[in-house]
Amino acid sequence: MNAPAIELSGLCKSFGTIEIIRDVNLQVAKGERHAIIGPNGAGKSTLFNLITGKYTATAGSVSLHGENVQNLKPYQINRRGLSRSFQITNIFPKMSVFENIRCGLLWSMGYKYSFWTLVNRQTKLTERTDEILEQINMTSRRNDIAGVLTYAEQRALEIGITIAGGADIVMLDEPTAGMSHSETDYIVDLIRTVTQDKTLVMVEHDMGVIFDLADRISVLVYGQFIASDTPAKVRSNEKVQEAYLGAAMEAEH
Repeated sequence: MNAPAIELSGLCKSFGTIEIIRDVNLQVAKGERHAIIGPNGAGKSTLFNLITGKYTATAGSVSLHGENVQNLKPYQINRRGLSRSFQITNIFPKMSVFENIRCGLLWSMGYKYSFWTLVNRQTKLTERTDEILEQINMTSRRNDIAGVLTYAEQRALEIGITIAGGADIVMLDEPTAGMSHSETDYIVDLIRTVTQDKTLVMVEHDMGVIFDLADRISVLVYGQFIASDTPAKVRSNEKVQEAYLGAAMEAEH
């Protein structure tokens, strides 16, 4: 049997005497689209940072495809096939859209630190960059400076950078936050396309996005999962309704 793409075992994180994540266990299967939801202060961002190596756990472990990555640096975890986006858009605003994507490709395509390699002459690198631009529907913006893009376009560009490294596990932190309905629809379609055949884990507050994209949902409350199941079962779970989901759905209407 194949190991889960992500496995959390007895994961705990404390800051001083304050427990943020408390004995969390979770398995995310390869190719699954998994959403983590919960009220503000539940520990979602902390959990994200534990999985991606920004924080070190107080106890427990994080494994990718059966390999314990708990004590690795974020860049080492990235090179084992996990890439993430951030709540705040994280791009190179003074570089072109093309250059942003190309930067995301360099390491995965074997371009390490070299003063003698002129990237503008690397045909395969240019071709792959253009392929990703087409995939994220930004070919027409190829030569534009990234800082002048709309908010939704910048988020799309960041998703393009996230997938450029060839990671098979993609983690997105509130990818549609602050967007209009039309912008949200655009980003949801983009996420569905670029994560085809990949494992997706996302934190998101928009319940429409969650129920549209996720195969499975885990609900985090006060640092512990109170449910982890299919969208339909999570929607009807009384504990989830009481703790979070009912209030979240009402807030959107």
